[in-house]
This record gives sequence, C-alpha cells and structure tokens, in this order.
Amino acid sequence: MPPNVASIIFWIGIFGLFLLDRRGKTPASKALWIPTAWLFFCSSRSLSLWLGVGASDTSQASVYLEGSPVDRAVFMALEIAALIVVISRRQRVGPILRNNWAIWLFFSYAAFSIFWSDYPLVTFKHWIKGIGDVMMVLIVLTEANVSDAIKHLFTRLGFVLVPLSLLFIRYLPQLGRVLNKSWLMEPVGVATQKNGLGELCDFIGIAFLWRFRSAYIDRKDPNRKRRLLALGTVLAMIVWLLWICDSMTSICALSMASAVMLLSTTPVFRRRPASVHLLAAGVIACTVYALFFQSSGTLIQGLGRNPTLTGRTEAWPILLRFVNNRLVGVGYESFWLGSRLERVWAEPLFSGFQINEAHNGYVEILLTLGWIGEALLGILIATGYRNAIGVYRRDPDIGSLRLAFLLATVITGFTEGAFRMMGPPWIVLLLATIAPVYAVRKSGSNSRVGSQGPWLAQETDAVREEVPVGSYSVALSQRAGRG
Repeated sequence: MPPNVASIIFWIGIFGLFLLDRRGKTPASKALWIPTAWLFFCSSRSLSLWLGVGASDTSQASVYLEGSPVDRAVFMALEIAALIVVISRRQRVGPILRNNWAIWLFFSYAAFSIFWSDYPLVTFKHWIKGIGDVMMVLIVLTEANVSDAIKHLFTRLGFVLVPLSLLFIRYLPQLGRVLNKSWLMEPVGVATQKNGLGELCDFIGIAFLWRFRSAYIDRKDPNRKRRLLALGTVLAMIVWLLWICDSMTSICALSMASAVMLLSTTPVFRRRPASVHLLAAGVIACTVYALFFQSSGTLIQGLGRNPTLTGRTEAWPILLRFVNNRLVGVGYESFWLGSRLERVWAEPLFSGFQINEAHNGYVEILLTLGWIGEALLGILIATGYRNAIGVYRRDPDIGSLRLAFLLATVITGFTEGAFRMMGPPWIVLLLATIAPVYAVRKSGSNSRVGSQGPWLAQETDAVREEVPVGSYSVALSQRAGRG
C-alpha cells in the first residue's frame, strides 16, 4: 500500500476509534489537555523531533547538556499552564500534598542536591521539570471524576500514538525505524528507541485492558459493543507492536501487572483483600529471582536473552566508579552530562555506543542521588503501595489499576531507567502512588476534609456520603437502618 494512502486510512481509523468510544455524558475538563500534551511528548518524541528541527547527531555530550530551545519553551509553557490550574484548585491540592509526604521528601532532597552537583543550573532545570511531572498528576487527581479523567487521558494517548506507531513502522520506515549499532533497522514507532516504544505499549496496554474489562462487565451500557471494538482494536495493535519490537522488559511487565490487575478483581481476592499482598509479592519475587539469582541464567536464556541482560550487569559496576560519593550521588538528573559523559563513553565496554542511561532505575537513582536517594525512593514506593492497597479496599476496580501501574514500574526499573524525570514509567508511578483525600459530609452538617488516609475514614452511625477530593470514586454508605 502506498504510504500516502496508508496515512489517510490510518487517520480515518483514528477518528473512527474516537467515534466508537465517544462518551457524551462525561466530558473532561479543558485542563486535562495539559497533562495529555505533556505525556504525549514524554511518551513519544519531543516537539523539535516531530518538527524535524531537533539535534540528529547525539554523538557529542554537549547535546545532552544544552538541550533544545524549542522543547524548553514548550515544556515551560505547559508547566506554567499547569501551575495556574494547580493554584486555582489549591483547596483540593492542599490536602493531597499534606497526605503524600514521601513525594515531597524525595523532591526536597533532590532540590538539595543542587549544592553538590557539577552542573547546578542544569540540575535545577531538571528539578523544575520533575516538579512538572507532579503538577500534571495533580491536575488529573483533582478532576471532578478522577476515574473518568484517567480514562480520557490514556484513551487520547492510546488512540493516537499506538496506531501512528503501527503506521510508521509498517508504511513509513523513515519515521518508524532507526539503524541500531548492530546495523539492523530497529522498530521504534513514535518513540526514539525500541524500549521507549515498549514502555508506551506497556502502560497504555494496562490502561486499555482495564477499560476493556470495565466495558465488558457493564451490560447496561448501550454503546458497549462499539466500545469493546475500539478498545480491542488498540489492544491488538499493542500486542503486534510488542511482538515486533521484542522489548522483553515491557512484555514481562505488561503480562505480570495485567495478571495482578485481572486476578485481584475476582471474587476470591475480593473476599480476601489481604491475599493481594501475596500476589504482588510473588510477582516481584519471581522477577528478582529470574533476573539476579540464577547463576546459569537458564530462564533468561530461554527468553532469548543472555545472562548479563544484554551487557547491563557488566555496565553497572563501571558506571558506579564515576560517582565520587555514593552516599549522596552526583546530583539530581545530572550524571549523564558534560565531561563525565565523555569519560563514560571512553570506557572500552561502551566503545561505539552513546549510552545515556544505566538501564536500571535503581542504579540510576544511586548514581544521581546516592544511597540516601535510594532509601527515599524505597519509602516512596512503600507508601505508594500502601496507598494503592487502601484504594483497592474501597474500590477494587480502580485500586487494581493503581497496583498494576505500580508493579509494572517497579518491574521495568530492574532493566530500564524507570525513575527518570519526564519518563512515562515515573509519571505513571506518581499517578499510582499519590493518595487521594476524601471530604466527609454527614447528613445535616457541613462538609469537612478528612485528615486520615483514603482507606481510614471513620465510620459513623448516621448516613454518610464520601465525596472524593482528588479521589477515584464516590462511595455511599449507610450503617444505620440497613435492610
């Protein structure tokens, strides 16, 4: 099929997907377009690359140090717009911030690392962009209906980026394929490298599978069949993209996280919510054992990979040699810069490769923020898991999505830089771990914002209506007079 004809057909198909899934009664706020645009560029390519004005030669370390003025202007404009929205919603944002101290402890330490960074100005700029990730998540969490906001966010991204990736790879190889170091044309779709395409398919796949399950069990929806058709079409595209890009990390993360999401909503787990802990722990334990505790690497070799994880385990000790103080690291998001990056590239193991990430999120944090940052990341993940379980106890549907997002990010972090600012895994982790806050309104009394976590709101003997402030669902409960 000629590329021009294929492009027209795909764009008509994208429009058709939106028509099949139209949700007339649940419009999203205009503010949701801000995180949508932010995630669009973070999940695919920067605006300068979309326009063809970005740096094509990345063999010089100065490219990573200077950045693109076009992209800088775009992201700054999005951050300013997000800041205006967050300030306008300060009554809802404030309680969320107060109940998620682990996030701000992590970013406070990241800001403090400016004082020992070799590139303090660049570190500060990267920290501002990291705060931008948080503001985008806060916009989503302060929507009137957060569950619908998440659906709108990932549906917009999935209906556009997934079909375009297929179009680029199949019919526009000059856009969808790149020549790798092995002199093979590597499929990347709308991303810049195959692992980026895998991460895109990973998290959109989880969100779409969550939506597909919800649509399937909603027998009263008059548009159920056409909605299932649209969601199923994109899911089929995601399967094809993961198969052709052969990103084993994303395939495993999507499979395991999806299994937890689907199993946790079955009657067996709903009757025993505590058993979800065993399910999540089993998934993480199996992953860690397969990657790091097999001396022969039999399982990894069975998946078509070598025991060194394609050289990753050999690279990590070398990279750690470039950190003078492993307690505090070199500064937030400032390892892959300037002369240090040139010295890394000069290592024999990296000869001919312009490596710019450690391919392990935990090693990446150790490089930039040291053991202190590693501990703060662990606290963030642990409290985030507690928050996700709390939401799961209230609402297994949205809680299972949060758990899937969190587990997928943790698994991705073992072999990819999952915790870098403006990366899809990191943004999704923030979305999954930031706890919602509820306003509790009793009959005949004024509203108040509960200071407890979302899973610890106090029961009362009177009729109680829980109105979520940046939460995922509206729960109505009545203890007196039941039956």
